Amino acid sequence: MNQLKAGEEVVSIGELAKIYGLTTRTLRYWEEVGIIESVQRQDGATRGFTPYYVRRIKFILKLKELGLTIREMQDLYSAYGEAKQTDKVIPRLIEILDQHINKVDEKMAQLASLRKDIVDYRQKMVERFRLSKQ
Repeated sequence: MNQLKAGEEVVSIGELAKIYGLTTRTLRYWEEVGIIESVQRQDGATRGFTPYYVRRIKFILKLKELGLTIREMQDLYSAYGEAKQTDKVIPRLIEILDQHINKVDEKMAQLASLRKDIVDYRQKMVERFRLSKQ
């Protein structure tokens, strides 16, 4: 997929970073850890990204927004690389998303408990020092 097809436009790393509000360093890092690939421009100078890899970067940004780690993205990339079929990777993606849902549920329960503790402590201080409940 990192081969340029006839008629495909290649987006430079700088343009891509600007479009998605990333740094070129972030894109280079993602390439270093193996979750994206680029093509060498014909002028031999700059890294570029085919439409396939632009779509892939959009997908990575969504996964990042959902809280997936670099390691989890590497795992998905590896699963996709072995199968080269999106439908083979979806079950693994769903498994990872289920794990994140569970983590979010746990964090929400912890935050609800913390909120209750804070409210209770605040009430105790108001009563103890006979302050208005403001």
